[in-house]
Amino acid sequence: MFKNIKSLFVLEDENPSPKTTSKSESNKGATTPDSGSPVVRESPAGVRGQVTIKFMDVLFAAMEKNNLDGFDYLEYKQSLQSLAKMPMDEATRYQSAYAMAQTMGATPQKLIQSASHYIQVLQAEEQKFQVALANQKQQNISEKEKLANDLDLTVKTKEEAIKKLQQEIETTRKQQQSLRKEVESATIKVESTKNDFIASFNKLVSQINQDMEAMKNYLK
Repeated sequence: MFKNIKSLFVLEDENPSPKTTSKSESNKGATTPDSGSPVVRESPAGVRGQVTIKFMDVLFAAMEKNNLDGFDYLEYKQSLQSLAKMPMDEATRYQSAYAMAQTMGATPQKLIQSASHYIQVLQAEEQKFQVALANQKQQNISEKEKLANDLDLTVKTKEEAIKKLQQEIETTRKQQQSLRKEVESATIKVESTKNDFIASFNKLVSQINQDMEAMKNYLK
């Protein structure tokens, strides 16, 4: 079922743009997010997020775990996909897929409600990610930030109290600079990871929202 769900959604972006590499390395095998309005705003502190297979798989797994019984949005999505290469416009494709869905007891309301269910599943997964990210920030950034601030006080105290210990002060300054660089690097890495998740989340939710709008417009 996981592979089936995964095959229903487009992972590649039609107009990928290169990811800035001045702050961190580009992710191999990733694609850029949709150009439409994002559902969740990315962090300005990190590099622009990319849709990644890793985060898509996490989101697909959550959808699979919470898959509804019977004919729902995912089955309707599969019907739409089966008609993708047929010579018909979007409205006809949605209506034709719905004609098949009706034989399984589907209604526009049920299909849209089930699509909303999967968005709620993805939103819950996004909340779990935010909690995990906060813990990662605490572990990888806050502790180093605190240590760097403590070294600031150490430098100030030694400069004021013991002018003779210039060598020790210089060593401490180097440690401080190193920690600042680590904090900056860790911040970029964590925020970039956050953006990758957000890009993946936005990609998937955007596609579902498009389907929901199409169903609202075409399924009466």
